Amino acid sequence: MVPHRIRAALPEDAHRIADIYNPYVRDTAISFEEAAVSADTMADRMAKVREAGLPWLVAEHDAKVVAYAYATRWRERHAYRYSVECTVYAAPESRGTGVGQALYEVLFPGLRAAGLHAVIAVIALPNPGSIALHERFGMRKVAHFTQVGYKFGQWHDVGNWQVVF
Repeated sequence: MVPHRIRAALPEDAHRIADIYNPYVRDTAISFEEAAVSADTMADRMAKVREAGLPWLVAEHDAKVVAYAYATRWRERHAYRYSVECTVYAAPESRGTGVGQALYEVLFPGLRAAGLHAVIAVIALPNPGSIALHERFGMRKVAHFTQVGYKFGQWHDVGNWQVVF
């Protein structure tokens, strides 16, 4: 495993975070967004996560942000207030280095300490690497939605993985 420094994301990280995320948007069905996201849009998203009192983390290697993870509210209704969705993305050169695991080793205990009860991951399928990462943290598949996303001229399935603290 490559050593990574994990820290809270800062507004000035938005440009690098967008750089990490946009290849997933442009080149894969891992993200169902279809247009690249600007640094300003990413900064707005980061601010909303912080305003909700939830974490957005980055991983650095050699003083460069190479991955990020965060949690958002699962749904808006008040009864869902103890449930969140987790997300993690790594730059291409950092995939397979343990950076996702390093981020989740900080994110998950923080969510538990904050009194959250359920963490849900939404995974476009197939994605064996993401499934393995989430299952490493005790998440289990709880739903499979067939052909719910349309990107690159084809339908894509989505699975939900969940862990309850």
